[in-house]
Amino acid sequence: MKKKVLGFVAAIAVVAVGIIGANSLFTVHQKEFVAVRQFGKIVRVEKEPGLKVITPFVQSTQRINGATKLYDIPASDVITRDKKSMIADTYVLWRVTDPIKYIQSLNAIDARAQERIEAAVYNATKTAISSMSQEQVIESRGEVLTNLITEDANSDMGGYGIEIVTAEIKSLDLPDDNRTAVYERMISERNNIAASYTAEGAAEAQKIKNETDKSVAILKADAEKTAATLEGEGEAEYMNILSAAYNTEEKADFYNFVRSLEAMKKSLNGGEKTIILDKDSELARMLYGIR
Repeated sequence: MKKKVLGFVAAIAVVAVGIIGANSLFTVHQKEFVAVRQFGKIVRVEKEPGLKVITPFVQSTQRINGATKLYDIPASDVITRDKKSMIADTYVLWRVTDPIKYIQSLNAIDARAQERIEAAVYNATKTAISSMSQEQVIESRGEVLTNLITEDANSDMGGYGIEIVTAEIKSLDLPDDNRTAVYERMISERNNIAASYTAEGAAEAQKIKNETDKSVAILKADAEKTAATLEGEGEAEYMNILSAAYNTEEKADFYNFVRSLEAMKKSLNGGEKTIILDKDSELARMLYGIR
């Protein structure tokens, strides 16, 4: 009987130790905060992954997700500096940076955090876009606008222990009633810019053409001048050669006779023709055999 009682007590002791052990140990995972409470008050926050110890039945734990989370904010209307309406569709990447503030202000409830984030990002977006004209908003969409909105929105999140990693406009559209008119105006402006570039290009092309034509005319004139000089020099040399070849009276007479024959030959081409010669001409004397 005594052994049975001792066995029962030992079993109870093992169970008690197991229960105490189970309530005194907990694990912290990657990208997780665990707040340790004692009688409802936060006494410490475990941030490093691993196995941790608490006082059983006195202390309790509250887990908080420390990973970066995505929140897609509903699209909203915003007004530009020149009173043009636009529709901004934004998403946010956010994370908890101070778990104690996050618990104290929002009881570590993500839905409440998203409500605060949505309000802060909307106000930041409205402020940024209201400081720009519609054209400036369209031109600066991207990194410039993202940085403005993110920085402004973060200024309201410090008290909640939250950091907005980025607040980016994924689409920035125009209301249906004025979208067509704005696009047509933008197309017209781009066409005017294109026409200006085309006119500048045509003027530059004409300038190059005029300079080229001038250079060609100068080169052509120089070439013609050189050709005329060479032709004159050639004719002078030709006359010098003829003068040297027929430098006696007999040679000169023979040259004139040959030229006369060539002239007569050319005049007889093209059909029947009659030539009237003076009886005293050299050609007539030759034909009659007169020396």
